Amino acid sequence: MTDETDKKPERKPIGGELLIPVAAALFTIYYFSTITEVPFNAQASALFVGTILLFLCVVFFIRILVGVRRGDLSLRVGALIEPVSFVPKRLILLGLTIAYIFVVDWLGFTLTTFLFLALSMTVLNDGKRKGFIVALSAILAVAGWLLFVVAFETRFPAGPFEQLMQKVL
Repeated sequence: MTDETDKKPERKPIGGELLIPVAAALFTIYYFSTITEVPFNAQASALFVGTILLFLCVVFFIRILVGVRRGDLSLRVGALIEPVSFVPKRLILLGLTIAYIFVVDWLGFTLTTFLFLALSMTVLNDGKRKGFIVALSAILAVAGWLLFVVAFETRFPAGPFEQLMQKVL
């Protein structure tokens, strides 16, 4: 007969939690390699922010390594693919994100953002409350256009909506 105190506690799977820090560290290293030709102020800012990000990633990795060595944590992906019933939604969201990247140059920032938000929220909400989702997506896309394009004068890809608003305004 096995005593309850003799059982080892199950190790928490944290492999999925490594995805963003690993991507952040790799992107930061890549970014450092691309800033050699920019003005000094931009280099200094990038190095400052990038160094802080890398430092936090290293601290996180050390914390994970200590937990794995102690036996409290495992590198299994666990929550990243569980529950399995969420995997199709996650793949659809990934597809929508990739589609956004390719379509934004053609449709422009506002229409692409509207479509991305509407479709993503519809997927996440299982197709319920479509009217609310469309209205909210429209408000958020137009608010993004007003904030970034109009107020901050950011140069995002201009599509039919931006071209129409440029003529109207």
